[in-house]
Order: sequence, then structure tokens, then C-alpha cells
Amino acid sequence: MKTIVSLLLAAFAAVPAVAADAPAKPDLAKGEAIATQVCAACHAADGSRGSPANPILQGQHPEYLVKQLTEFKAGKRKNPVMQGFASALSEADMKNVAAFYGQKHAKPGFAKQKDLVALGEKIYRGGIADKQVPACAACHGPAGSGIPSQYPRLGGQHSDYTLAQLNAFRAGGRTNNAQMTAIASKMSDREIQAVADYIAGLH
Repeated sequence: MKTIVSLLLAAFAAVPAVAADAPAKPDLAKGEAIATQVCAACHAADGSRGSPANPILQGQHPEYLVKQLTEFKAGKRKNPVMQGFASALSEADMKNVAAFYGQKHAKPGFAKQKDLVALGEKIYRGGIADKQVPACAACHGPAGSGIPSQYPRLGGQHSDYTLAQLNAFRAGGRTNNAQMTAIASKMSDREIQAVADYIAGLH
């Protein structure tokens, strides 16, 4: 009996351990196809500086883009156009198109309102102490580079788009980030405008 057990143990020891299935790498070609056929009308084929009302996707963290697409699809983030597009995407589609945009390099933007730059910089780098508004840089980084999956890259983003999102957080129209809702709710129109314009010039 001991001999049989020994032989079985030896046989199992000789079998190489099966590696856990590694997650499939995103397919950039498929991501480009989705970007060209589905996303290009609003975001340009490469996610570059299209309409100021729509976000620049070039260089955005893929994890963050997948999170947003997933939340559009689930209805957690509201936007009729994006919900329609996202609902047709599989998880693999989302990862592919997010990876395609993420490996691009966004062109630098610029602030347009010189009279608000100083205020925007003060809020971005130091917050608003008397309103308990934290510095934007604490989460999004000094240059607006963000943190993958948690905080989006902001540097160079269209000021119109950032302004619209901050207003949506403040008004309760965008509800997929409680932290940003709380922060925006304490900011005035001028403060929101200033920080949105300052962000556009970060790089």
C-alpha cells in the first residue's frame, strides 16, 4: 500500500503546476476599430481634441475609462448617448478601446481666461480652506496625471467639459462619485470656472 501511495505522490510531483489563466491582453486593433466606427463622431478617431463639450480620451487611464463605460452601461452614470453606446459593448470591447486610447499621447491644452488663472491654480494646488475643499492635486497629481482606476488624468482636458462635469456633480446630475459631489457642492460658479480653466493648461 505504501508503495502505491509513494508512486502516486511521485506521479503528481512530476506533473507541472498548471498556471492560472492570465487575463488576456487588450487587443489594440479591435480597440481602434471600435474607436473609428463607434466613438469617432464625438471623440475623434484617436480621442484627441474634438468638440470641447466632449472629453479628450487620449492618454486617459484605461482602468478609468473601463470604469466609466461600465457605469454608463449599468446606468450608474447618466448620459443617454453614452448609455446607448456602452450598452452594446462587452467587457472585452471596453478594455480594448480603453487600451487604444490610453496608449495615445494627448496634445497640451491651454487656459483661456487669464483673470482666473491665479484663482484656479490656488484651488488646484491648495484647495479652499474655509470651505473645506481639498486641493485637486492631492488626488489628481500636481500635473493632473491622476491615478489609474481611481482618479482620471485631468491635465489638458477641455475646460468646457471639466466645467460641465463639476456643475453636474454639484447639481446632482452626475452621481457616480460621492467625493466629487461633496467637493463641487461647496464651490461657487467662479471657483468652478477658474479651476476648470486652469486644468486645461496643465501638462
